[in-house]
Amino acid sequence: MNDSDVHARIREICSSFPEVTEKPFGGHTAPSYRVRDKLFVMTSEDGLSMTFKAAPGVQEALVKEAPERFFVPKYVGSKGWVGARLDVDHDWDEMAELIEDSYRLIAPKRLVKLLDDR
Repeated sequence: MNDSDVHARIREICSSFPEVTEKPFGGHTAPSYRVRDKLFVMTSEDGLSMTFKAAPGVQEALVKEAPERFFVPKYVGSKGWVGARLDVDHDWDEMAELIEDSYRLIAPKRLVKLLDDR
Protein backbone atom coordinates (compact mmCIF):
# COMPACT_ATOMS: atom_id res chain seq x y z
CA MET A 1 0.00 0.00 0.00
CA ASN A 2 1.56 3.33 -0.99
CA ASP A 3 1.57 6.59 0.99
CA SER A 4 -1.49 8.10 -0.64
CA ASP A 5 -3.47 4.85 -0.15
CA VAL A 6 -2.54 4.77 3.55
CA HIS A 7 -3.53 8.40 4.05
CA ALA A 8 -6.75 7.90 2.07
CA ARG A 9 -7.57 4.92 4.33
CA ILE A 10 -6.96 7.01 7.48
CA ARG A 11 -9.09 9.86 6.08
CA GLU A 12 -11.89 7.42 5.19
CA ILE A 13 -11.91 5.91 8.70
CA CYS A 14 -11.77 9.27 10.51
CA SER A 15 -14.38 10.91 8.27
CA SER A 16 -16.89 8.15 9.01
CA PHE A 17 -17.37 9.43 12.59
CA PRO A 18 -19.83 12.21 13.56
CA GLU A 19 -18.66 15.84 13.34
CA VAL A 20 -15.04 15.13 12.36
CA THR A 21 -12.99 17.89 10.76
CA GLU A 22 -9.64 17.54 9.04
CA LYS A 23 -7.29 20.35 9.97
CA PRO A 24 -3.49 20.50 10.28
CA PHE A 25 -2.02 20.76 13.77
CA GLY A 26 -0.17 23.95 14.70
CA GLY A 27 2.15 25.08 11.91
CA HIS A 28 2.13 21.68 10.25
CA THR A 29 0.67 20.76 6.87
CA ALA A 30 0.03 17.04 7.52
CA PRO A 31 -3.61 16.00 8.02
CA SER A 32 -4.93 15.78 11.56
CA TYR A 33 -8.43 14.81 12.59
CA ARG A 34 -10.51 16.50 15.25
CA VAL A 35 -13.88 16.26 16.87
CA ARG A 36 -15.13 19.54 18.35
CA ASP A 37 -11.65 20.95 17.70
CA LYS A 38 -9.99 18.27 19.87
CA LEU A 39 -7.38 16.11 18.17
CA PHE A 40 -7.89 12.36 18.03
CA VAL A 41 -5.52 11.42 15.14
CA MET A 42 -2.43 13.24 13.91
CA THR A 43 -0.23 12.25 10.98
CA SER A 44 3.44 13.17 10.82
CA GLU A 45 4.87 15.74 8.41
CA ASP A 46 6.97 13.04 6.71
CA GLY A 47 3.88 10.85 6.29
CA LEU A 48 5.57 7.88 7.96
CA SER A 49 3.56 7.74 11.17
CA MET A 50 0.36 8.70 12.91
CA THR A 51 -0.51 9.12 16.56
CA PHE A 52 -3.79 8.39 18.31
CA LYS A 53 -5.16 8.41 21.85
CA ALA A 54 -5.52 5.06 23.63
CA ALA A 55 -7.05 3.81 26.86
CA PRO A 56 -4.73 3.11 29.82
CA GLY A 57 -2.54 0.05 29.18
CA VAL A 58 -3.17 -0.09 25.42
CA GLN A 59 -0.01 1.80 24.44
CA GLU A 60 2.18 -0.53 26.51
CA ALA A 61 0.49 -3.65 25.10
CA LEU A 62 0.72 -2.55 21.45
CA VAL A 63 4.36 -1.44 21.70
CA LYS A 64 5.31 -4.65 23.51
CA GLU A 65 3.54 -7.03 21.08
CA ALA A 66 4.39 -5.21 17.82
CA PRO A 67 7.36 -2.81 18.23
CA GLU A 68 7.89 -2.87 14.45
CA ARG A 69 4.42 -1.29 14.06
CA PHE A 70 3.82 0.77 17.22
CA PHE A 71 5.92 3.14 19.34
CA VAL A 72 5.67 5.65 22.16
CA PRO A 73 5.54 9.08 20.46
CA LYS A 74 7.43 12.15 21.68
CA TYR A 75 5.50 14.76 23.67
CA VAL A 76 2.15 12.93 23.85
CA GLY A 77 3.39 9.42 24.67
CA SER A 78 3.32 10.19 28.38
CA LYS A 79 -0.40 10.97 28.03
CA GLY A 80 -1.19 7.52 26.61
CA TRP A 81 -1.02 8.34 22.90
CA VAL A 82 0.34 5.65 20.58
CA GLY A 83 2.48 6.07 17.49
CA ALA A 84 1.88 3.79 14.48
CA ARG A 85 4.44 3.47 11.70
CA LEU A 86 2.71 3.82 8.34
CA ASP A 87 5.52 2.40 6.22
CA VAL A 88 4.84 -1.17 7.43
CA ASP A 89 1.94 -3.56 6.82
CA HIS A 90 -1.03 -3.17 9.15
CA ASP A 91 -4.23 -5.03 9.82
CA TRP A 92 -6.55 -2.20 8.79
CA ASP A 93 -9.51 -3.66 10.68
CA GLU A 94 -7.40 -3.38 13.83
CA MET A 95 -6.25 0.12 12.87
CA ALA A 96 -9.86 1.21 12.30
CA GLU A 97 -10.77 -0.07 15.79
CA LEU A 98 -7.83 1.80 17.35
CA ILE A 99 -8.79 5.01 15.54
CA GLU A 100 -12.43 4.59 16.61
CA ASP A 101 -11.31 4.04 20.23
CA SER A 102 -9.32 7.28 20.02
CA TYR A 103 -12.39 9.11 18.73
CA ARG A 104 -14.50 7.66 21.55
CA LEU A 105 -11.98 8.83 24.17
CA ILE A 106 -12.01 12.41 22.82
CA ALA A 107 -15.56 12.97 21.51
CA PRO A 108 -18.42 14.28 23.67
CA LYS A 109 -20.77 11.55 24.97
CA ARG A 110 -23.59 12.70 22.68
CA LEU A 111 -21.46 12.04 19.59
CA VAL A 112 -20.30 8.68 20.92
CA LYS A 113 -23.98 7.80 21.37
CA LEU A 114 -24.62 8.73 17.70
CA LEU A 115 -21.84 6.30 16.77
CA ASP A 116 -23.38 3.57 18.94
CA ASP A 117 -26.85 4.15 17.46
CA ARG A 118 -25.71 3.54 13.86
